[in-house]
Amino acid sequence: MPAVVRLFRVPLAALSACLLAACVTAPIDNTAPPAERHFADTFLLSGRLSASDGTQSASGRLEWQREAEVDRFTVSSPFGQIVARLDAGPAGAELTLMDGQHLYAERAADLLPRLFPGIANNTLPPERLAAWTQAAPPPDAEVRTRDAQGRPRRVIDQGWIVDYLDYSNDAPDAAPRRIDITRGDAHLRLLIDRWAAP
Repeated sequence: MPAVVRLFRVPLAALSACLLAACVTAPIDNTAPPAERHFADTFLLSGRLSASDGTQSASGRLEWQREAEVDRFTVSSPFGQIVARLDAGPAGAELTLMDGQHLYAERAADLLPRLFPGIANNTLPPERLAAWTQAAPPPDAEVRTRDAQGRPRRVIDQGWIVDYLDYSNDAPDAAPRRIDITRGDAHLRLLIDRWAAP
């Protein structure tokens, strides 16, 4: 079993209860005009994540620093111990585990399943993930519903369903606060505690 899974695995029942407790449904208004939202290619995001594939689950903390085409993902256990770090850029991607093991790949997408257990059978594209975390979906994504402020409520993108359960405030350009990302049995939830962009 991968070290990342082993170190911050939690019982599925406990995770499900936690997810249900965190759900806050924003008002939906399919007639609202789209809010003006901008994509930031440089940002710092920190928050909590949970992942499940229906049989195993994991939770922990995530810090994601993105600058142009370079990404650094740092995943920690719920107790603050660093579990893994993924550095990715045009030259390739390197995953460092807490036991000192190093894994290499041409693309970050090939190593992300080691950070987010439960998505091993799905390709989670980092470029799309950057847009999803900002509720600024790519032009070829489908915005199914919007909330009363015109912000995305549900987005379908490359087979993934992205649900925005809560935003940080009521402003049209507010950062998302709670995001559910699903595809088949894969389920990733992100609770953003801090978002900063130049």
